[in-house]
Amino acid sequence: MKFLHVNKRNLAIVVLSVIMMGFALTFLNLCRFGTDPCTCMNLGVASKIGWSLGNWQALWNSILLIIVFLFQRNQIGWGTFANMFLVGYSFDFFTWILLKLVHVSVFESMTVRIIVVIPALILFVFAASCYMAVQLGTAPYDAISFLIADKIKKVPFKVIRIVYDAAFALGGFLLGQTVGFVTVIMSLCLGPAISWVRKHIVERYLVTGEDEKLDI
Repeated sequence: MKFLHVNKRNLAIVVLSVIMMGFALTFLNLCRFGTDPCTCMNLGVASKIGWSLGNWQALWNSILLIIVFLFQRNQIGWGTFANMFLVGYSFDFFTWILLKLVHVSVFESMTVRIIVVIPALILFVFAASCYMAVQLGTAPYDAISFLIADKIKKVPFKVIRIVYDAAFALGGFLLGQTVGFVTVIMSLCLGPAISWVRKHIVERYLVTGEDEKLDI
């Protein structure tokens, strides 16, 4: 588990990244072009049981974490817990703030939705890429896909991940959530985006081996 001798800058990147993911999801959700498959499913469940996304994701991720701890504990780190709690609660907070400032009817306009969804999507992909590239632990949702891949070695990971994401997207759709072009982009582009961001931004400008370590 990735807790010892943590680079303070990397930890700050992780925390900021997952908060940015929640911020971007606020706009993606209001634009109704879809979200990432995991959030799509979780928004569907949360709406059916009358919970906020943050509360439901905290419970759901805690259940998944038990499985990860038993079978894939090398995936657990500070980033795991940051993702488990901060994405959902950041989404709740920023949604509350935004709807205090702007009436939801603003997002009935197709023009507004298109203008807003593009930067929101770019921000989410960039933030998720930074969070994953720093490698301080994996979200339980992602760790489960690695666990499945370890158990089904004859099937390429890309295939497993596409089926895995599609299953969650379908679940969200059946629960009344929108599955749109954003969902498709999230499913297909995060992998390449992570590689590009890690190489050209995270490793070049954000992550160094010079920072003071946080020993825990």
